[in-house]
Amino acid sequence: MKKALSILSLSLLTSISSMSAMASQADDITVSAPFAREVPPGAPASASFMTLENSSTSAIKLTSADSSVAKVVELHTHTNDNGVMRMRKVPFIEVPASGKTELKPGGLHIMLIGPHNPLKMGQEVTVKLTFEDGSTKSVAMPVKSMKGMMMKHKMPMNNGMHQEEHNHEHMMEHNHQHMH
Repeated sequence: MKKALSILSLSLLTSISSMSAMASQADDITVSAPFAREVPPGAPASASFMTLENSSTSAIKLTSADSSVAKVVELHTHTNDNGVMRMRKVPFIEVPASGKTELKPGGLHIMLIGPHNPLKMGQEVTVKLTFEDGSTKSVAMPVKSMKGMMMKHKMPMNNGMHQEEHNHEHMMEHNHQHMH
């Protein structure tokens, strides 16, 4: 009986200690290729981009972000509203189980609204990511210029009879009428 009680106690202790050793959602997320967009003085906002990879077997939600470089930090996406690209705030960004989510220009991204100072190429900024379980991960990233970054667009040519791919250079500028 004493031996059975000892085994039971040991297994209970093992269960409790393994529960406390469970990884947080932040531990299950690997961040790669993070960067923030360079903005000139007086620009209303910048954005941060990266790839989030989830090593767990459950989806993980990024629920907020924060940075000392901006007054407000929000999770955003782009939507196509009758041919007009618009940005909107989203409540979370989901990273699928054993998968990746890419935060990139023209898609999901982290808005840095009201930069305290101009963000210049060569600087480094830190963005703190907060996940659904409350765990956090701080990500240091370089500031990069968007000049010269090419985006591919399909444009109708010849009265829309066929599609040709063309490259157009864009400074990713956005109208921020949604600012408070």
